[in-house]
Amino acid sequence: MLRDITIGQHFPGNSVLHRCDPRLKLVGTIAYIIVLFVASNPLGIALSLALLALLYAVAKIPYRLILKSLKPIVPIIIFTAVLNLFFITGEGQPLVRLWIFAIYKEGVSYAILMATRVVALIAGTSLLTYTTSPIVLTDAIESLLRPLQKLHFPVHELAMMMTIALRFIPTLIEETEKIMNAQKARGAKLDNGKFTERIRALIPILIPLFISAFRRADELAMAMECRCYHGGEGRTRLKVLRFGKLDVQCALALAVLLGIILSTTLLF
Repeated sequence: MLRDITIGQHFPGNSVLHRCDPRLKLVGTIAYIIVLFVASNPLGIALSLALLALLYAVAKIPYRLILKSLKPIVPIIIFTAVLNLFFITGEGQPLVRLWIFAIYKEGVSYAILMATRVVALIAGTSLLTYTTSPIVLTDAIESLLRPLQKLHFPVHELAMMMTIALRFIPTLIEETEKIMNAQKARGAKLDNGKFTERIRALIPILIPLFISAFRRADELAMAMECRCYHGGEGRTRLKVLRFGKLDVQCALALAVLLGIILSTTLLF
C-alpha cells in the first residue's frame, strides 16, 4: 500500500507539459480545481475528466499511475460517496429504505458526482508533481507569492518548507516500509487482529519513524548551515523562469478549454 503513494514524485520527461513554465502549471491546477467545483453538473464533470485524460496523454504519463495514486484514498472516496448517498434527500418515493435511512435518486447521482470529483481532484493535483520537479516548483511558488514580501511575509521560507515537505514524502514512505518490514520480521502482527490491536501495533512504527524524521531534519539543517545558507535575499538561480511562446500558447489553450467547461453551467 505504501508503494502506491505517489504524492511528491516527479517523472522526468520532454513533453509539452514538462517544458511549460511551472507558474503556468501551478495557476492552471488551481483554475482546474475551481472549475471542477463550479461546473458541478454531469456534462462539466465529464469534460473535466476528458481534459485531464488529454493532459495525461500529452505528458506521456501512464494511466496506471492514476490508479496507483488513487488506491490509498479509496476508503475516503467510498466514505464520501456513502455519506452523500444516505444524507441527500429528494422528491418522491425513495429507491431503497434501510432502517432509518432512505436512498433517493438524487442521492445516488450526487454520490457518483462527488466520488468522480474527488478522483479528478487527486489526479489533477498529482499531474502537477508528476511533471514538475520540486526545485522548479519552489521557484514558481516563490515567484507567485513575491508581492507578499512587501507585507514582510516570509515567502522564500514558505516555499522552501513546501519543497522540503514534498521532497521527503517519498523518503518517509520508504522509511516507513522498512520499519514495518523489520517489525514483521520480529513477529509483529500489523495486518491481523482487532482495530484496537492494529492501532497499538503502530506505536513501534511511529516512534522510530519520528526519530528518523527528526534526525534527517537535523542533518539537513546542519548541511544548509555548513553551506552558508541564509535565505532568499541575494541568492541567484541556476534556471531563471521566463514565459515563452510555448507558455502563451498553452495558457490560451487551457483558458479556452476551461471556459468551455464553465459554459456548461449555463445549460443546467
